[in-house]
This record gives sequence, C-alpha cells and structure tokens, in this order.
Amino acid sequence: MKRLHTKSQNFLRRPSLVKTLVGHSTLKKTDTVYDIGAGSGIISSVLADKCAQVVAIESDTRLLETLRDNLGAQPHVSVVHGDALTFALPTSAYKVFANIPFHLSSPIVHRLTEADNPPEAIYLILQKQFAQKLLIDDYSFTGLLGACITPTFESRIRFKLKPTDFWPHPAVDTVFIELLRRETPLLAARDMPRYREFVEKCFSRQKYFGTLGVGDVKPSEMTTEQWIQLFKAKA
Repeated sequence: MKRLHTKSQNFLRRPSLVKTLVGHSTLKKTDTVYDIGAGSGIISSVLADKCAQVVAIESDTRLLETLRDNLGAQPHVSVVHGDALTFALPTSAYKVFANIPFHLSSPIVHRLTEADNPPEAIYLILQKQFAQKLLIDDYSFTGLLGACITPTFESRIRFKLKPTDFWPHPAVDTVFIELLRRETPLLAARDMPRYREFVEKCFSRQKYFGTLGVGDVKPSEMTTEQWIQLFKAKA
C-alpha cells in the first residue's frame, strides 16, 4: 500500500514482530482491544488470536476494503471507519494497541488518557523523542504531556524498533511504549482537570513557576512525587 505522507503512515512489515510486541504487553484472552489506525490489519490479525474482542479503527478509505477482507472472517473483530480523534470510545473496560500516525501522537494520547473511561492500558508505537518526554521519572527531560498523565498512568518503553521493521522506513527512531493505568490514581478524578491546568501554567509561565519555591529545578525536571506534592500545596 502506497504511503500517504499527510497521514504519517509507516506500516509494520511482519506479524512476527507484532507477536513479539504483544509479548511485552498485559493483553489477556478476556480483553477488548482497540487498534487505532489499523491499516491493512497486521496488528488486528495478531490481536484476534490473543483477545476476546478487537476493534480495528481506520480513517483511510483506501484501506477499508483490504482491512475488511483480511479480518472479515473473524466474528470477534469489528472494522470501524472512523477518525482517531473522534471515534466513540467504549464505556466498558478496554485496552489500546496501535501503530498510530506519528503526527497525531500527542492528541491521541491526550484523548485516551483524559477520557471519562480511559483504557486500562495503552500500547503505542511512537517516535522515540516523543515517547521519552512521557517518561517523567526517567533520566530524560519530561514534556508537558508526561507531567499531565503521571497521576493516572505509569509510562515505560518496552521495546525499541528498527527502521527496517516498517515500510517505508521512517527517518526517526521508534519505540513501543506502555502507558499502564494506575490501580490507585495519585489524584482523584475530580482533581485532574485542575491539576492539568496547573501543570500547563507551570510549563507556559516560567515566572509563575519560579514563585512556587522549587529552587533551580525546571518543570521538565520535576518527578511525579514533586508534581503531586506541589499541586496539593500550591494549587
């Protein structure tokens, strides 16, 4: 399938790689899993052998017929023509496992982690540079989004991919990341909108952040524990 540059499409080449990635996840036979940007169905076809229900979301009309042909014989797989940012999220328990368009990484992560019913786990193939900014307690500098999601999700990179794992080969390093919803959130759900506003204010207004008594540390250097403590003390 020819790549559409406007959709940041880089297709995985081997089902065996998908099986390896599934082995680095918490997916179980009883799970309902959403594959966002399902393409021709290489991920969904593997998930269909591992999970109870698979929902393959695809917006590219060129791929829908191929997707349905590849997955149509499996009754527990649903193919949905929908946009990654607008398709209806479920009200029951679910997980996400997807190779999403790179240019939509931030809005997709925002949407899933801030949903009224967020996934129990999110597994995504992302640009390494973007993924590292989600690892708030790692050695790298954290981005705004990483600080925003840390009260409800734990993040870690599970696997590093190679350019040759895709067609066409991406010009950036890519990784497979896990965002696992905390069994006990560090903040109550009712506090999360106010927490996100607080974090955004700290990142966007350096003078304000400097008045909070955190010393020489920058917002991108704060740990999860520091953000929680600062929010409870100052917000």
